[in-house]
Amino acid sequence: MSTTKRCFYEVLGVRKEATEDELKKAYRVLAMKYHPDRNSGDEEAAENFKEASEAYAVLSDGPKRQLYDRYGHAGLNGLGMPDFRNRDSIFDVFGDLFSEFFGGGRRQRGPQPGDDLGYHLEIDLVEAAKGVKKSITFSRKEICSDCAGSGCKKGTSPAQCRHCRGQGVVLTSQGFFRVQQTCRGCGGSGYIITDPCAACVGRGRVAVKRTLEINVPAGAFTGLRFALRGEGEAGAAGAPRGDLICEVEVHDHPLFRRDGDHLICQVPITYSQAALGAEIDVPTLDGPMKHKLKRGIQSGDVVRIEGKGLPKLRTGRTGELLVVVVVETPKNLTKRQEEIFRELAEIDQKHVSPERKSFVEKLKGLFTSKEE
Repeated sequence: MSTTKRCFYEVLGVRKEATEDELKKAYRVLAMKYHPDRNSGDEEAAENFKEASEAYAVLSDGPKRQLYDRYGHAGLNGLGMPDFRNRDSIFDVFGDLFSEFFGGGRRQRGPQPGDDLGYHLEIDLVEAAKGVKKSITFSRKEICSDCAGSGCKKGTSPAQCRHCRGQGVVLTSQGFFRVQQTCRGCGGSGYIITDPCAACVGRGRVAVKRTLEINVPAGAFTGLRFALRGEGEAGAAGAPRGDLICEVEVHDHPLFRRDGDHLICQVPITYSQAALGAEIDVPTLDGPMKHKLKRGIQSGDVVRIEGKGLPKLRTGRTGELLVVVVVETPKNLTKRQEEIFRELAEIDQKHVSPERKSFVEKLKGLFTSKEE
């Protein structure tokens, strides 16, 4: 992004005479659009979120807004503005506002719940169609049994942080401006571990492998996500665990291509089967099935077979199997086959179909002058 700051009014998309409610409404729209929880891993969205937060921090504050209107960005130098590169600073300043927007978005004080974990689950197309039970193994953090999660060596206890005096936050002042920020000395916990536990090195948690049996529903598709509640990282003492978020990837199949709830496959047939009609074997996910072709079917025609596709995830309704017929040209003919084809060719010359006759006439017209 450009290092030159944009006009704060332009950032929020409001006029300079905008009221407090208009500023709040404009910021609410941008915050909901670019909020980090809704744009995980999107750096551009994160920068837009910080830019909008900084603009609102200034324009929603009467004295700061006056200085900005008079002197621009230069008028804000030395005012102790929060570091909007740090996400915690944003939530310290706008905690109440985010609580209103997102239903409790303010960073919690006290025991913090555990983080969510992600798991990439791979299945094949048959498993996706019928549903499957899978055993998965992953690593997650558990409360350290040696220190019961305190992070302290047995017989010791954490010391109160001298920077924030156990509050987890500090107030910085510049004139009549006061900004609350997370304490950098303790990271917001309010205490310092002076003698750490040897098993967890003061972290209070250790990595442990866990195995689970999970049920993948019939109709699963690539990109499907579902949560296993309480199977994520351990939280602080007294706080709940996070969740395990499974994301499904369905592997390609050698015969079938998926189109939503429908399956598509190609089936080769011979000239005689296409001309006379025939009963052929059609592949399905349940095994081959018999299907009767009508006479005169053309290469590329699609035969629709109901109930042989995939079940719809929420309704259970099953899609169709779309069979694309491909008429194959034989490459190696027996003597008898060649005789039959030559005999057929002679018949074709005597009994030309209307479509072929029209094509031949057009072809002759390209090389024959009108005078001739």
